[in-house]
Amino acid sequence: MDKISLASWQDRFWAWLIDLLLVGILWSGVMTISMTSAPSPAGLMILGSLLFIYWTALEGYRGQSLGKMLMNIVVVGPAGEGIGFRDSAIESFGKAFLLPLDCLVGWIAYGKSRQRAFNRFSNTIVADSRDMISCSR
Repeated sequence: MDKISLASWQDRFWAWLIDLLLVGILWSGVMTISMTSAPSPAGLMILGSLLFIYWTALEGYRGQSLGKMLMNIVVVGPAGEGIGFRDSAIESFGKAFLLPLDCLVGWIAYGKSRQRAFNRFSNTIVADSRDMISCSR
């Protein structure tokens, strides 16, 4: 595999927002059907848990959530290899529950590497999928 191009923060943001909207719309439908009113702290924890499961499953299985597919980015290991569910769970935890802190630490500590703290903890990178020649899954 040739050089891996890291995904831009902008592409990563849009992928995250697309995923958040997709899961959020489904969640709000469930909340409407159950006639639950304003979001509670418990409801937000459930939404965070749903996002965690969503990201862990999709990114652990194929390296991409629906938002990442639309933005042509993929989560891989440092050599472009698939990450599996363990690394996906570690990587997903930060964006599901601690995103502001995760990004802030990543921006300050890792600068040009375009990694969140939980990308470092999971030994993953987010790459431009158009540049990926092959990715073993």
